Amino acid sequence: MRHSRILGIGHYVPPTVLTNHDLETQMDTSDDWIRQRTGIEERRVVTEESTSDLGYEAAVRAIAKAGLEPKDIDLIVFATLSPDFYFPGAGVLLQHKLGVGEIPALDIRQQCSGFVYGLAVADQFIRTGAYEHVLLVGAEVQSKGLDYTTRGRDVAVIFGDGAGAVVLGPSDEPGIHSFHLHSQGKYHDMLWMEKPGSAHRPIITPEDIEEGRQFPKMEGQTVFKHATRRFGEVIKEALAANNLTVDDIDMFFFHQANLRIIEAISKALKIPPTKTYNNLHRYGNTTAASLPLCMSEAVDAGHLRPGHLICPAAFGSGFTWASAIIRW
Repeated sequence: MRHSRILGIGHYVPPTVLTNHDLETQMDTSDDWIRQRTGIEERRVVTEESTSDLGYEAAVRAIAKAGLEPKDIDLIVFATLSPDFYFPGAGVLLQHKLGVGEIPALDIRQQCSGFVYGLAVADQFIRTGAYEHVLLVGAEVQSKGLDYTTRGRDVAVIFGDGAGAVVLGPSDEPGIHSFHLHSQGKYHDMLWMEKPGSAHRPIITPEDIEEGRQFPKMEGQTVFKHATRRFGEVIKEALAANNLTVDDIDMFFFHQANLRIIEAISKALKIPPTKTYNNLHRYGNTTAASLPLCMSEAVDAGHLRPGHLICPAAFGSGFTWASAIIRW
């Protein structure tokens, strides 16, 4: 039976650092307030780069780590909530920047769960034999669309820019053992960007902009409650589907949204700190880039090694939530 596995991973973050102390000069907040509620100390922000620019940097690193060249890629899957343009998607822009010819490229919009959803998509294409090497990218430029004033502080302090990428290829032995995907659209307006959008005519007005309706909004307590519940459920689902326990997993990778959520899940599932890797304090929430960025750094730091059995999990806007079991 044909399976898929991850052949290489890479990440990229822009060089400009935006600290909590920097934010203190822009809005009514404090380093202590942000750290206590989120665990975030700083985040990276772009100057002029776009989402596909960050995705390109992560992609070339992942392709090199896989021992391949761009010409070896057969399909691009690009996960992002912050594409360069309303349309076309970021995937075709990355295809052009890589110079890989007329290969297909598609975007998926599952926000913080985008990377795990993308793994499921890539895995199926490889399992069926449709493609040999799939490039999966999670990249975000959120800083250009945040309200860095007191009005928008609850959301603006959380997010950062960055990218992560993996290359998947065929394998005789399972690499992607399973994936578990869920959504619940009734809560779509608990974490969303209302405008612009085709639900409105016109898609946005000057009055909307004056009111800040083009900026992301979040009902923090609702998101926290659902995230802690769904994270636990989807991790248990992945373990049960593979007849595993927490002890069998070498590393758990949580979407880096909020350290308090991660701590609550780890405590509930009795996951020891030695089995997790967090970089939230340095990058904030990079949504679709969060998991591959975290995993790539764990590889570079020697925490994630060949043969490890890992469980990445995510929760985010939609609501969507997802997990997977992967042999590294």
